[in-house]
Amino acid sequence: MIITRTIEETRKHIDRWRSKGETIGFVPTMGSLHDGHESLIVKSVEDNDKTVVSVFVNPKQFSANEDLATYPQNFEADCVVCENAKADLIFYPRGNEMYSKDFSTYVNMSGTSLTQTLCARSRPTHFEGVCTVVLKLFNIVNADRAYFGQKDAQQLEIVKRMVRDLNLTVEIVACPIVRELDGLAMSSRNSYLSEKERQAALSLSKSLFAAEKLIKKGERNIDKIIDAMQEIISAEELAEIDYIEILDADNLSPLGEIKLPFIIALAVFIGKTRLIDNYIQIDKSPLKPYGSWRF
Repeated sequence: MIITRTIEETRKHIDRWRSKGETIGFVPTMGSLHDGHESLIVKSVEDNDKTVVSVFVNPKQFSANEDLATYPQNFEADCVVCENAKADLIFYPRGNEMYSKDFSTYVNMSGTSLTQTLCARSRPTHFEGVCTVVLKLFNIVNADRAYFGQKDAQQLEIVKRMVRDLNLTVEIVACPIVRELDGLAMSSRNSYLSEKERQAALSLSKSLFAAEKLIKKGERNIDKIIDAMQEIISAEELAEIDYIEILDADNLSPLGEIKLPFIIALAVFIGKTRLIDNYIQIDKSPLKPYGSWRF
């Protein structure tokens, strides 16, 4: 497995693969890799001749009051995950490799409902930073396919829209949420949680599965479904709800009642740690979260 630190070196390897007609898959990450990331890498390895993983904590998607300085990083462990999943190259750039001192070009997607709801309300500059770094990485890696997890559903839809609007040739592959056995969606930020907070965090997935059951029983009133979810989460004194919303899964616009395709998305503070999760149904067969869980 190759590890590169510069754009030039990364492109040399990719150009060599391209000259042989090999296909390239790409998994962009901020490191602190877990089984969810590994599932993306494994899928890329299955689909492509070569797989590139980027490990870069992008400062442009953090605001001043967020956890950039403390974001979990363990590059040695990340290398083990990538090697076990059979990645071919890790691109591990420094900040000044990605952003020059006079960097001034950003991707502005403020004209779409995708960037005006959910996480964008409390993180107004977040997706500008995400799209900017993802576009830069797409230009560096020149992949045939890029792999994103559905836990960050809003990010996924925004990246899809950027690819469409800017006529990029990369195919975006959405991969299912990977969960712990007890239902908690895997996240790098789970490492922040104490034992008590870890138990409280289960309220996110429990509320989503409760909502799924209500919908299967025929409930279509969005307010009633959200009320049921709020009751489950609010029972945890360590939990503070940021948002719970049920939206059109294609464009994240509001729904009057449950109808396909829809997404139930939520963000909850567990102590000081903000966690997100979601449930998506795009047709009559629910898109099940990957993995297993038990209560």
